[in-house]
Amino acid sequence: MFKKRSLTFVISIIIFLTVTIAPVKAQYPFIQDILVYSRMLRHIQDNSLEYACIRLDGRCLFKLAATEAELSARINEIQIRLNEVKDLYLQQKDTKLKIRHTKEGEIYIKIIDPKLEGDAKEERLFNVTNDDARGYKVSIQTRAEYLTKQLEYGLRKARRERQKHFLIRQGIIAIVTLASISLITLYLLRLLYHSRQLKQQLEPSLNSELLSVYNRLNQRQKWNIKEIQYRLLQWFQICIWVGGILFIIGLFPYTRILQFLIIAALRIPLRILMVSLITYILIRFIYALIAKSSSAILNTNILHRPINQRRELRVATIARIARGIVTIIGISVGVLFALSVSGIDVTPLLAGAGILGLAISFASQNLIKDAINGFFIILEDQYAVGDIIKVGDVDGLVENINLRITQLRDAGGRLITIPNSEVRIVANLSSQWSRADLNIPVPYQTDIDLALKLIHQVAEEMSKDAEWRDKIIESPQILGIDNFSDRGAVVRVWIKTEPLKQWEVGREFRRRIKVTFDRAGIIIPPPQQQVWFNRE
Repeated sequence: MFKKRSLTFVISIIIFLTVTIAPVKAQYPFIQDILVYSRMLRHIQDNSLEYACIRLDGRCLFKLAATEAELSARINEIQIRLNEVKDLYLQQKDTKLKIRHTKEGEIYIKIIDPKLEGDAKEERLFNVTNDDARGYKVSIQTRAEYLTKQLEYGLRKARRERQKHFLIRQGIIAIVTLASISLITLYLLRLLYHSRQLKQQLEPSLNSELLSVYNRLNQRQKWNIKEIQYRLLQWFQICIWVGGILFIIGLFPYTRILQFLIIAALRIPLRILMVSLITYILIRFIYALIAKSSSAILNTNILHRPINQRRELRVATIARIARGIVTIIGISVGVLFALSVSGIDVTPLLAGAGILGLAISFASQNLIKDAINGFFIILEDQYAVGDIIKVGDVDGLVENINLRITQLRDAGGRLITIPNSEVRIVANLSSQWSRADLNIPVPYQTDIDLALKLIHQVAEEMSKDAEWRDKIIESPQILGIDNFSDRGAVVRVWIKTEPLKQWEVGREFRRRIKVTFDRAGIIIPPPQQQVWFNRE
C-alpha cells in the first residue's frame, strides 16, 4: 500500500508540474549556473573572466563571458529579451524566424507572422563583446556567427519539442522510466530488508560480551561490512529516485527549467552529503580492517600456541583506541573536504586551526601530559581493558582507556575516571597471571604437622580437580608457618592462577580447608587474648 501511494504521489506531482509550469515558464529567466556559491566564497581577480549560460527551456544554449561585475546584469538583460522572442515565436505555428549578425558582432532577430500585413520589425538581441571573443580565442565575427546558429537551432528545437507527437513520445518514456524505477525499488527494498536482518543479527548485545575477543572481533568486522552494504543500498535507492525524477522532468520543455532549478539548489547539499557518505563508509571500512587485522593476530596465536588472555586484552584495547583515533581523523578530514567542495578556501582555516592548536597546547598542558602518558601506558602494556588495577587509593575493573583518561568500575559499581597524567604508580592484579595469597590460622594446641599435611592434601586434590585444574597454573605452594598471631600459627599458601581467577580459587580453597578441618576436629580459632595473673 505504501509503495502504491508513493508511486501515485510521484506521478501526480509530475502531471501537476507539467500542466502548471507552462503558464509561468517566463518567471525563471534570471537563473544562471550556480557559480554564485563559489564566487561568494573565493577570491577572484578583478580582470578575470567569468562565464554564464543563456538558457532556453532550461537548456544551456550558449555561454557568454564578462567580468564578474558586468556578467550578471548582461546575462539577465539578454535572457529577458530571449524569453520575449521565444514567447512571440511560439504563439503561432506558422511564424517564421530570421536571425542575422553584423561584422561588429550585433545579433538581430526578426519574428515574421504571415497573417499580418507588412514586414515585422527587426530587433537587436545583444552584442558580441571583446570579452566573448577573447574568452574563446576567436574573432568577434566568428563568435557572432556561431551564436547566431545556436539561437536559430535552439528556437526551432523549442518549437519541435512542443509538437503533439514529441510530447506523446516523451510521456511514454516517462511512464517506462517510472515503471523501471518502481521495479528497481522493489528489488532494492528486498535487498535492504535482508541486509537489515543480517545487520541486526550481528549487532553487539549482552550475549556478545560472553564471546571471546577473537569472536567479538570477527562479529564486529562482519557488522561493519554489512553496515557499509546497507548504507550503499540506501544511497543507491535515493539516487535512483532523484535521478529518475530529474530525468522525467527534463523530458518536457515546460518542466525542464525546474530540473535545472532543483539541480542548482541541490548541488552544494549533494556534494556535502556525498562527502559525508564517503567519510562514513571509509571510517566503517577502516573499522572492519582494524577488526580483521586484530583477529588475524589472535588467529596466528591460535595456530601456534594457546592464546594468552593478556594478549587478547591488549589487542582489544588497541583496537578500541585505534577506532577512536580513526573516528576523530575521519570526521576532521571529512569536514575539511565538505567545506572545500562547498567553495570555501580551507587554507586560512587550516592556518587558523594551527595557531589555535598552538594556543590550546600552551593553555592545556595537562591534556598533553594525559595523551603522552596514555600513549606509554598502551605501548608498554601497563594495563588494558578488562584488567583489574589499583591506582593510588582506588581500584577496579578497567572499562575504558584512551589517550586521555582511564575509567574503572569499582566493587560498589561506581565508575571512576582517572586522567592518565595521574597514573604514576599502578598495580595490575591480572597481568599474565594472578596469585591467591592465603593465610590459614591453626590453633596453638593443634598438631601442626597434621594441619600441614591436611593443607597439602586439600591443595593436591583441588589442583587435580577437573573443574579447577584449568584455573590453577602451578601446584599450590605451602610455605609453612609464616607468623604467630592472636589467632594461632598462621600457615601461608600461594596458588598461581589464571588472570582474574585468584579470588574464586581462594574462596574454594578456604571452603575445602574448613570442611577438612571440621572432619579432623580442628577448630579455626577466632582472635583471642590470654591474661595471666601472678600471685606473690
